[in-house]
Amino acid sequence: MTSPVTQTAAPPRRAALSPSRAGDFMQCPLLYRFRVVDRLPEAPSPAASRGTLVHAVLERLFDLPAGQRDPDTARDLIEPQWRRLVQENPDLGDLVDEDGLADWLADAFRLVQRWFEMEDPTRLEPAARELYVEADVDGLTLRGYVDRLDVAPGGQVRVVDYKTGRSPSEFFEGKALFQMKFYALVWWRTRGVIPAMLQLVYLGNGEIVRYQPSEWDLLATERKVKALWRAIERAATTGDWRPRPSRLCDWCDHKALCPAWGGTPPPLPEYSIERATDPAITGAIDPD
Repeated sequence: MTSPVTQTAAPPRRAALSPSRAGDFMQCPLLYRFRVVDRLPEAPSPAASRGTLVHAVLERLFDLPAGQRDPDTARDLIEPQWRRLVQENPDLGDLVDEDGLADWLADAFRLVQRWFEMEDPTRLEPAARELYVEADVDGLTLRGYVDRLDVAPGGQVRVVDYKTGRSPSEFFEGKALFQMKFYALVWWRTRGVIPAMLQLVYLGNGEIVRYQPSEWDLLATERKVKALWRAIERAATTGDWRPRPSRLCDWCDHKALCPAWGGTPPPLPEYSIERATDPAITGAIDPD
């Protein structure tokens, strides 16, 4: 167990939390520490990078007139979007060399092609894409990016999130629904309207999960988020970032530093309390 932290005061900051960081803390408080407090680097993940590419293609597709939103056009967008992503983050280029690029892009296109089997983009006119949303809840800023927001003629709101993996088992489904309820809570608190539908589009196996949130759901989510934030502040103040071993540890970049697996975390950095609640970090959004 890490000893309590004693520090001088840093400038006041505004507490902020995203569903990604909230999910990290729920999965494993030590993972939250490694990502937010220690800010340890992580190698680009092939699955996450493919997800980023697919998201980019689906977003750009809606820049075009409805009649041009077809699989052939989507295929033409794949490579230029990948080149753009690599230019913005050269580390992505290490995931695949030129010899394997065609297969890499083909794998991404298969996910995009499956989306056309699930939804008809010629009949969709999203109200917003990659929409930044933010709400203040008792001094805590909740924020994130919604993949797509649809608004029906009658004003009903549908929040849509693309997932490039397969739909999860019941054991993991709650995590995905928490993210969507988080977005619904932010929308409700800023617009005064509860979204009529939350929709998860799983491109990995072609399944759509729909959920109709209630006021009770969102109040429960709000209580959960507040409790999470109190736990994060407590861990930051005491320096007690306990690991929570699970089968997900096999995919963690920081397993070698985890005490649960015989490792030793690095010393807590200066101003670790402030880092743990820094809105520039805790509000960050990770690619799907």
